[in-house]
Amino acid sequence: MSTDAANMDDLRAQVDRRLREFVERQLHTPGGAEFEPLRTAAADLLSGGKRLRPAFCYWGWRAAGGTDEPGVFTAAASLELLQASALVHDDVMDKSDLRRGMPAAHRRFETLHGKSGWQGSAEQFGEGAAILLGNLLLIWSGEMWRTSGLPPESLAAAQPVHDHMRTELMCGQYLDLLEQAAGENTVESALRVALYKSGKYSVEHPLRLGLVLAAGKLEPWMDELCTAYGTRVGIAFQQRDDILGVFGDPARTGKPAGDDLREGKRTMLVARTLAAASAHQASTVRGLLGDRHLDERGVATLREIIEGTGALRECEDLIGDYLTEALAALEQAPITPEARAALADLAVAATSRRT
Repeated sequence: MSTDAANMDDLRAQVDRRLREFVERQLHTPGGAEFEPLRTAAADLLSGGKRLRPAFCYWGWRAAGGTDEPGVFTAAASLELLQASALVHDDVMDKSDLRRGMPAAHRRFETLHGKSGWQGSAEQFGEGAAILLGNLLLIWSGEMWRTSGLPPESLAAAQPVHDHMRTELMCGQYLDLLEQAAGENTVESALRVALYKSGKYSVEHPLRLGLVLAAGKLEPWMDELCTAYGTRVGIAFQQRDDILGVFGDPARTGKPAGDDLREGKRTMLVARTLAAASAHQASTVRGLLGDRHLDERGVATLREIIEGTGALRECEDLIGDYLTEALAALEQAPITPEARAALADLAVAATSRRT
């Protein structure tokens, strides 16, 4: 792959192949047919996704002078295993039923228990197996990263970034739980959760990983680019995710319409709604948000309030503002025109997606 790497489909094909080969090699070591449901659940989950994190990593590598070599695609692909781990655990914590149009991992294992006629609680088995699958994917992500084939000195230089990214992700997951439990839901607290749970490890850190892998060190201009471009795209990415969680088409998102509302997600969209709502509107939002049995009428009511308060429009405007600022920062970065164009395209794709 050379200049054709600018085509996201080509990059995706490289990532998909490496993920498939890696997963096929796993679980053969323990042996036994009982591990097949784990492998199948992992393979199915990894078959979907936008591959944005590997793309940001790859183009960070190219932006810092890296050339095409097999190891960079493997290292970048390992980020999809980290993402899959987070999704499995997120679905357990949120009690989600679907992920990418398929039963969430804990629901798959719950069904397996029921069909097999095993003893004990099917729900408990499902959640326990999913937690273990998420842990397994996390372990695999580290193994795939370490064995990517990139020079040891490159991996050593980027390891602190890799470690920090994973720590921030776990802390972000905890902040998300804390936000829902405490019910603070200010715009500032919602932004903090979005940054640590998704924004940073979706854009900023994958980009930084690629830059450091290629250069062997983190230079000041790289940090500036990761903050000015990466953080802004990451925030806009998460705000788009918030909008899709309420207004998205289930056929595209793979989740029921309004599922984030049923799960009681304390997103930036909800925080902005409450900040602008009347007392009656705020009471309605708080009464319906997090209702696991929220019907279509309830979803429609919350959508009307979100739109009526101007929160939806405000989030859309902010996505546009963040994107404009990120692209301006990209223009100032000392990178090749090819990498600049690719990162600009990725920023647009991440913030204007429909799934």
